[in-house]
Amino acid sequence: MIIVMGVSGTGKTTVGQLLAKEMALPFFDADDFHPESNIEKLSSGQPLTDSDRKPWLEILGKEIKNWEANGGAVLACSALKEKYRKTLSTIPSEQLTIIHLSGTFELIKKRLSHRKGHFLDPSILKSQFEDLEACHSAIQVSIDQTPEKILQEILSKMSNKTAFGIIGMGVMGQNLAINMANNKVRLSVFNRHVAGKEEDVAKNFVAKHPALNIQGFDDLSEFVDSMAPPRNILLMVQAGTAVDSIIDELTPLLGPDDLIIDGGNSNYLDTNRRDQALALHDINFIGTGISGGEEGARKGPSIMPGGSRTAYNRIAPFLENIAAKDANGKACCTYVGPEGSGHFIKMVHNGIEYAEMQLLAEVYELLRNGLGMKPEEIAKTLEHWKTKGLDSYLLEITINILRKEENGELLLDKILDAASQKGTGGWSTEAAIRLGSPLNTIADAVMARNISAQKETRTAANELYGQIKQPISKDRDSFIQALMEGYSAARIVNHAVGFDMMKEASTQYDWSLDFSEISRIWTNGCIIRSELMSAMVNFFKDTDRLLFHPAIVKSLGEQQASLAQVVGQALASGYPVPVLASAMNFFLGYVNGQSSANMLQAQRDYFGAHTYKRVDQPLTESFHTEWT
Repeated sequence: MIIVMGVSGTGKTTVGQLLAKEMALPFFDADDFHPESNIEKLSSGQPLTDSDRKPWLEILGKEIKNWEANGGAVLACSALKEKYRKTLSTIPSEQLTIIHLSGTFELIKKRLSHRKGHFLDPSILKSQFEDLEACHSAIQVSIDQTPEKILQEILSKMSNKTAFGIIGMGVMGQNLAINMANNKVRLSVFNRHVAGKEEDVAKNFVAKHPALNIQGFDDLSEFVDSMAPPRNILLMVQAGTAVDSIIDELTPLLGPDDLIIDGGNSNYLDTNRRDQALALHDINFIGTGISGGEEGARKGPSIMPGGSRTAYNRIAPFLENIAAKDANGKACCTYVGPEGSGHFIKMVHNGIEYAEMQLLAEVYELLRNGLGMKPEEIAKTLEHWKTKGLDSYLLEITINILRKEENGELLLDKILDAASQKGTGGWSTEAAIRLGSPLNTIADAVMARNISAQKETRTAANELYGQIKQPISKDRDSFIQALMEGYSAARIVNHAVGFDMMKEASTQYDWSLDFSEISRIWTNGCIIRSELMSAMVNFFKDTDRLLFHPAIVKSLGEQQASLAQVVGQALASGYPVPVLASAMNFFLGYVNGQSSANMLQAQRDYFGAHTYKRVDQPLTESFHTEWT
């Protein structure tokens, strides 16, 4: 028994009749079973209510049971809501196949405007889109192709072919696969075979999860052949040459309109290059950031796809289905923009993350070493901060770290104080230089990691210079209050720095980034989710510069003095606070209407004849002075 579902205008009847003929099954149109009262309402432009549909659906449910008992049938039915489909499901699920014909609102509206001899008023389309609920077990087929191609795609997908593929069975790849399979996606997975190092990884993963019905491969050609065209393949391999290598191997195996999705932390410039190269082979490419770590991958990450809008629309049901959900139940996944924009904002996400982590490390050191507080005292202090609008995922895990013991001792004290970075933080800094955008807090967070990594040098220098650190303040409560306010101010500045760079990239690359929507998909599933990020969703509806929003102006106006106090006391007492200080310096430079850059311009003109502008002359003119 087959149900072809979708809003009006998707071609359910046309495709259903073709499918019924191909499979030698009778065809029925659900519209023929409407009572007269429903037809009158639809003809007058009135949408049906659930009470209107109830007797109609119950009639269809009985017919479905009869049709299945007599060898099956193909039924064209809108079946927009999950509860409607439950009423129709009067036979075991393994005996029922649902095919969802989907398309954009604009395309279907255009089709309906040319439709004749049908009782549905086109104005009802909007209400149907509002009612439509995703059917995760359905075979998804785009209507942006001929009926004949739609039929071939359906027949292919109804065979043993899978709907989606994942390459790379590392921690993230495995957990994303589990997430997808749990959401009823028919899945193929692949991992390379390296003797003595990576053997039967995909097959062992499949064997470990038999209930998920995943197909596993270590032969790339067999993996590709296992999927129904057009294929959707997600790469979860290490950024850099590994991505290029697997794309080179895949390209000759793929056909026109197949899609490669790079889900790793790739450099956005590489994504631009790959997008252009694959377009020459008529292969679609999406570069998507995925944040949330191991837990997020399995339970719901934040997903940031960039590339072709058409390609995104095709895989949106897959990605939005596995993504985390925001406070309103909407997927933390959105179309970001063209080219490498998805990987660009993931890079900025990671840069903001670097600085947020460094800020908490600085807070920890000032409280523990500067004030002499015990780890449990610090944890309780940070728990109090959570109630003051500072709650975040990173603050929560910091509290947990401060309480984790091993053999009765704090585990944190056993961890070497040398941090590393995988590249995205450094790429952010490079991108800022390329775009001419300030990136103070993020760049200084990267440099702080670089300094920490020089453990031997730091140890030797400590022996040369001796102990510089001193107790910070005798008035502990006053300093803790100032530190909380200074930390809040520094976080605001850090987020503003990251979003300002995205604004510059959006302008220079013509990406039309939506900062409110980007903030929204970062409210859950990702590492930098926080109360501040949730507030920013609305802030960016009023302005495209965070530091210009009235609420932020008020907050920073009240807190910047505390940030300055903390930075001054910390430095005077011998404690490095690179990101706290960077935030203060950025803020002072940002609000400085008259800077000292006129001296820089004079110096540049003095030794290099680089010229300068004058405040008393048109800015279109340049000047040079013979200084000696």
